Amino acid sequence: MTLSMFQASVPRLINGLTNLSNILGKAQAHAEAKKIDPTVFASMRLYPDMFPLSRQVQIACDVSKGLVARLAGVEIPNHEDTEKDLKDLQARIAKTIAFLETFKPEQIDGTEDKDIVVKRGDKEAHYKGMQYLLGHGLPNLHFHTTTTYSMLRASGVELGKSDYLGKI
Repeated sequence: MTLSMFQASVPRLINGLTNLSNILGKAQAHAEAKKIDPTVFASMRLYPDMFPLSRQVQIACDVSKGLVARLAGVEIPNHEDTEKDLKDLQARIAKTIAFLETFKPEQIDGTEDKDIVVKRGDKEAHYKGMQYLLGHGLPNLHFHTTTTYSMLRASGVELGKSDYLGKI
């Protein structure tokens, strides 16, 4: 059996974002139980020169929607980066998952060799579809999810590997 580009992207991205949302839910419950201002977690950083937790989640969402939109050849929706707390971030994740759920296999399958160009400021990165999915998109989702998990775990939120992996 062959694994399709759709199977390797949309369901995996939705799974990763769902797990990220569940992790934020545990952090929200922790904040409420400990009477911690909910904006504290969203603005925390592992180190001063790193993005805050809110930006980690925003990037995880942006990478996910951008990956699928580019493979399918559709416009990437713009989500303003205005989230201030964990509930706002969960809403962004939900909005991203809703977008991902609109895609059908026929929009993504067969894009292994599609030319993908990603602009970052005045620079461009060039990929083929499979390379973009496996070498850029999925690793970026996992990097920012892992960073978020680590920030919250280091702050006392009771999380385990099963929270990161969720339902596979």
